[in-house]
Amino acid sequence: MLIIKQHEIPNLIFKEAIKKPIAIKCIQINEPFEVETLEGKMMGKKGDWLMVGVNDEMYPCDNSIFKKSYNLIK
Repeated sequence: MLIIKQHEIPNLIFKEAIKKPIAIKCIQINEPFEVETLEGKMMGKKGDWLMVGVNDEMYPCDNSIFKKSYNLIK
């Protein structure tokens, strides 16, 4: 069995891939909030984003991560 540890990239021949540009729904919430996610309840801070994924799963996204990872299209 191959055991792969966090932060230890195995010596394998990796391929490269680019994540598909899939539009999701999102809204910036201007107050602290709690959302039930697939992993359990998560907290969002004032200014964080509530994201709705491709399978209608919901999760918070920190505003600084959102700015680095997403562009609004509408």
